[in-house]
Amino acid sequence: MYYNEIKSLKHSDKSTVDLVQEKDSGRIFIRKILKGQHPIYSILQECKHPCLPDLYEVAVTDDCTIIFEEYIEGDMAGSEELSEKQFLSVAKDLCSVLEYLHGKGIIHRDIKPSNIILARDGHIRLIDFDAARMPKDDLEQDTRLLGTRGYAPPEQYGFAQTDERTDIYSMGVTLGQLMGDKVFRPRYKRIIRKCTDLDPDKRYQSVCQVRNAFFHVKRRVLYAAAAMLAGIVAVCGLSWYQSEFHGDMKSGTSELTMLPAPENPHWDVETGIALWGHVEDSGMQEDEEEYAWRVYYREDMSAPPEPDDSGWISEGGMRGNRAVQSESFFRMNIGGLFSENGFYYFAVSAEGDGIHYTDSPYVVSDAFEYTGEDAPFLPIPTGLSWRMYEDSEGEGRLYYATWDNLDDYEDTDCFNVTVYDKAGNYIMNNIWDAKYIKKVGYNGIRVRPEFLAESDNAYRFTVEVYSSRPNEYRSVVVPDPVPEEAFSPWLYR
Repeated sequence: MYYNEIKSLKHSDKSTVDLVQEKDSGRIFIRKILKGQHPIYSILQECKHPCLPDLYEVAVTDDCTIIFEEYIEGDMAGSEELSEKQFLSVAKDLCSVLEYLHGKGIIHRDIKPSNIILARDGHIRLIDFDAARMPKDDLEQDTRLLGTRGYAPPEQYGFAQTDERTDIYSMGVTLGQLMGDKVFRPRYKRIIRKCTDLDPDKRYQSVCQVRNAFFHVKRRVLYAAAAMLAGIVAVCGLSWYQSEFHGDMKSGTSELTMLPAPENPHWDVETGIALWGHVEDSGMQEDEEEYAWRVYYREDMSAPPEPDDSGWISEGGMRGNRAVQSESFFRMNIGGLFSENGFYYFAVSAEGDGIHYTDSPYVVSDAFEYTGEDAPFLPIPTGLSWRMYEDSEGEGRLYYATWDNLDDYEDTDCFNVTVYDKAGNYIMNNIWDAKYIKKVGYNGIRVRPEFLAESDNAYRFTVEVYSSRPNEYRSVVVPDPVPEEAFSPWLYR
């Protein structure tokens, strides 16, 4: 190819990347000169996928690899905030191209926002395969430790050979960054959390599973509609689903079993706590069950909501440890959402794993009459501090977020501890009631060490109190943005 250099895009000891223009046609290309041999680009030259740039020329010599690559007009992912629709489009494209590459035996190993171009046609292009490799059967770990710090999982640093799950981890970190603090559906964070588990065996085992987890819920909506509509309308709805989405999902997706809806959702009238029947097969982990919930407000009881009514005032997700949630009903205190006198309803759905089970339909509770709009507040938690204990059973150090006035509350009052890092990023939150804290919590709520593992970082927490006597005492909710006086001291790592 005869060309003129337009400008240099990158120059380092390992690579040179330039924007060039072909003399005859005037077309623009990316020219990459990589130090050493990168035969993966010769394989990629034969790979054709809408989310991959075309490779026009690849030359591998003894000393270097030269690539002439399609120039993609667009912005790097992360350069602008994404709407929920845009976020899902990126997730869908990323799943599609990684599924294609993994089917060819190619592991990218450097998924990050700067390697994803948001092209003008509305789709992504995945670029920069300098760290890519193909797994080998006779290796226990990689011989070349490449990747980007913060996006690469532990096995990419010599602990094991990388495989599909390596890209799944990096994809999870990337999607988490692209989602940011925007209020998207709670299940997206649940999916990302599973993608980024430090243990590869606990992640999704294929990109197909990730894709199913993100997009299988469309089926639940149509099934819910089919339950309400009659005959030919329901059939047409299902046919529309198959023709519209079948190209994006493998045939096995339709075999997912819908979870049963939680039984008997109702309020404990004495405490204002939401209760519903356990769905044993819900959740991602064997020891946990998971649900999605919505809360509705009505000034009077004349118009209870439909299960999929869009008029809810808040929604979220809730995970519970099966060993802790051992009573007849799953319990959740959402008293912090009560603000104006009137009637509150909640709707709940059992969350599937996206692999074997899809989510259940939402079911709606009875009404709770709230009259505590002018009631006094519960005491504010005081003396916030971190406490560390050495575990005698081999778990190492145990960290607890504590406060010094726990005796000021009823056993059924609940506490929500939220942890932030020194950059102000949300890390995690956990909700325990006072009775459980007194039993196992060293007067506080445990924060698992993996959430505090990043070196050269610092962590602090806030505490909210959710009243179990909402008509007598109001909950203590932390304002947004969080004032400095609501934070604990720092825990330095």
